[in-house]
Amino acid sequence: MAKTILVVDDDPTQRRLAQAVLEREGYQVAHAENGGQCIDRQTSGAPADLILLDLVMPGLSGMDTLKELRAAGVSTPVIVLTANGGIDTVVKAMQAGAQDFFIKPASPERILVGVRNALQLGAFEQEVGRLKKRATGRTSFDDLVGKSAPMRMVKALGERAARSNIPVLITGESGVGKEVIARALHGASDRAGKPFVAVNCGALPANLIESILFGHEKGAFTGAVEKHLGKFVEASGGTLFLDEIGELPLDMQVKLLRAIQEGEVDPVGGKRPVKVDLRIVSATNRDLADQVKAGQFREDLFYRLNVFPIEAPALRERRDDIPALVEHFVARFNLEEGKRVQGCAPETLTMLQAFDWPGNVRQLENAVYRAIILADSPWLQPHDFPSVSGLAAPMPEQAASEAAAGAPEPLPPLPDTPVRVLDERGHLRTLEDIERDLIQHAIEVYAGHMTEIARRLGIGRSTLYRKVREQGLEEAIREAG
Repeated sequence: MAKTILVVDDDPTQRRLAQAVLEREGYQVAHAENGGQCIDRQTSGAPADLILLDLVMPGLSGMDTLKELRAAGVSTPVIVLTANGGIDTVVKAMQAGAQDFFIKPASPERILVGVRNALQLGAFEQEVGRLKKRATGRTSFDDLVGKSAPMRMVKALGERAARSNIPVLITGESGVGKEVIARALHGASDRAGKPFVAVNCGALPANLIESILFGHEKGAFTGAVEKHLGKFVEASGGTLFLDEIGELPLDMQVKLLRAIQEGEVDPVGGKRPVKVDLRIVSATNRDLADQVKAGQFREDLFYRLNVFPIEAPALRERRDDIPALVEHFVARFNLEEGKRVQGCAPETLTMLQAFDWPGNVRQLENAVYRAIILADSPWLQPHDFPSVSGLAAPMPEQAASEAAAGAPEPLPPLPDTPVRVLDERGHLRTLEDIERDLIQHAIEVYAGHMTEIARRLGIGRSTLYRKVREQGLEEAIREAG
């Protein structure tokens, strides 16, 4: 999804010049004529991803606008523009919270480099903040990516459950993010900042489950060379997350039930029980009610765990969240791999939203990771997701020329059908009519391939899509495709 840049300048010419530079690079551009409009937009429901802010404007100055934005808690990266490049001006702007500055007139290259760096710095700060929250057990429901109706329901239920100590059972398919929800439950509760201990019950060795969960004393069995506290004691004061609880053997289900009911555990080889104070959050991708009927899961334990159920939706049930998830993963993997991918091309995003994603968010995450590693373009193309699109990456020019050696002669080029400049009376046609015919002709020649059309016309993809909408050419694209 293309980033939105808000250009704040009282000079319309300067705004148009900045727009031309940014749209050619694929960014979406919004305008504000003064500081008040900028503040209103950034504090409303549709803030931009970065602000280009002129310092000298009538009314509220750029410096005052910047101070008010930061006072309102707006952390959007800001690049200030000034005709006065004095050191005092720059220092004051940086102290007020600006990330960079341009001295007008700035070259297109300087603008683009500054915008890319500021966006990358903003993404870096967000990722650091996310990791800090995760490490300190303060992840909240605001950190969950997605605003679709199913996710709003998950957040609403989770926030209610977090206010009490009620046991929560999170259900859903594999890969939907059940542990992320569990961490948000912990971070939104009074136990935030205390230990969050996750245990995958399906990965525990059968002969060590009791020791891992409840601990053991030194010498309790062969190999017990030192005392081990166990996951229950480690999580005391915080939250114990029992993932894939349906995989737990029946004999251990009895001991788990007692530990939950009594609030104490019996370490292997221990002489007395150990008191624990923790919250139990469990998760499963199985139907525990069916397992109870089949005798594979204890009914009393099921009712003890299933006090407050939360169902995590599959990704195909929340397709509206895919653009935000892709943007989140792109920003994360850019930082981890030192890449500068800006996002997905529009046709790629449409393709990803149409896919069913049987592996859910985990599959999408891995697909984006692979695409980031292999991408040669600033915008991820359909062929960067071969498992989804079925397309192979285009061959390098040298390999393509070698493969073409000995191939049949290429077809002759398409005949030149120039767009008419004069009308029937010999007068110049309007620029809007000529532009419409030219875009329509390009759609026909390049079979509706928007990336190629934009490249041939020398404009950004977002600009091309905007012009297609304005000229009412959507049907021409569908027919060409």
